[in-house]
Amino acid sequence: MSLPHAILTALLEKPSSGLELTRRFDRSIGYFWSSTHQQIYRELGKLEQAGRIRALPAAQPARGRKKEYEVLPAGREELAAWVALPEDPRPVRDPLLLRMRAAAVVGAPGLQAELRRHLELHRRQLAEYREIEEHDFTPAPTAAEDRLRYLVLRGGIDLESFWIGWLTRALDDPGEPPAVMGRPS
Repeated sequence: MSLPHAILTALLEKPSSGLELTRRFDRSIGYFWSSTHQQIYRELGKLEQAGRIRALPAAQPARGRKKEYEVLPAGREELAAWVALPEDPRPVRDPLLLRMRAAAVVGAPGLQAELRRHLELHRRQLAEYREIEEHDFTPAPTAAEDRLRYLVLRGGIDLESFWIGWLTRALDDPGEPPAVMGRPS
């Protein structure tokens, strides 16, 4: 997945200014495809230059007014072509997993606290996803587009549930290897 495709998706859902788009990323797409505000603004310029989006004509003088963008047919075609491409799953690259592996050989007295911290972060994220589910998807969606959006949210809920279960096991496992408990070097 790439940032241009995420932006095209968001703009097809609702034409937006750059500021509105960054806020929407912070509240939705950013949960699974994060980006800085600078990256979003830079990509908007590239998409406009490539003829995939355009700034909507302003009803008022442009000075001090935010540009609102919409997707052009070339942008819709680009997004549709990208959606149709096959893509293999990507390997997991999680620093916590690598640090645990390293702790197996060098020990890590602070690892338990870090595991607890991660557990709390995943619990908070799950609670946030559950609030979105309750607010936006109750009752269960029936329209195809809404079902697809809900499946993305369910993926987030399922991933957070996985991490909570896995971290709980890592913290509660009585047979925990000494390296995880902080074996001296």
